[in-house]
Amino acid sequence: MIRTAMTPSSVPCVVASADNAGACWWLYMLETAQGRLYTGITTDVERRLAEHRAGGRRGARALRGKGPLVLRYACRVGTHSEALRLEAAIKRWPASKKRALCGAAATERHEADIRAVLAAAMP
Repeated sequence: MIRTAMTPSSVPCVVASADNAGACWWLYMLETAQGRLYTGITTDVERRLAEHRAGGRRGARALRGKGPLVLRYACRVGTHSEALRLEAAIKRWPASKKRALCGAAATERHEADIRAVLAAAMP
């Protein structure tokens, strides 16, 4: 089972790149009422979550009518390019692997795991 709802301030944060001083891109995962996971990237997790929950034009179509939405994972990953690559890589994962990442976020091995994913996603 996935941990309880989190906010970006309570979510473990890993800086996956040392050269991200100018950008602060986050990878996040939301869980819908049906238990499905949605993965996305943003520069402001709280704003993006509010947009998804509002269900308007700014929220993802895939999430409209699927609430309540719960933030399950958020991780600062570096540049926009790194965030896009990581998002694409994680979207190809099976749900079980995504849930394992959400569950591993509080462990010491989390930083190594996310760095390995980033390294594999980079050309």
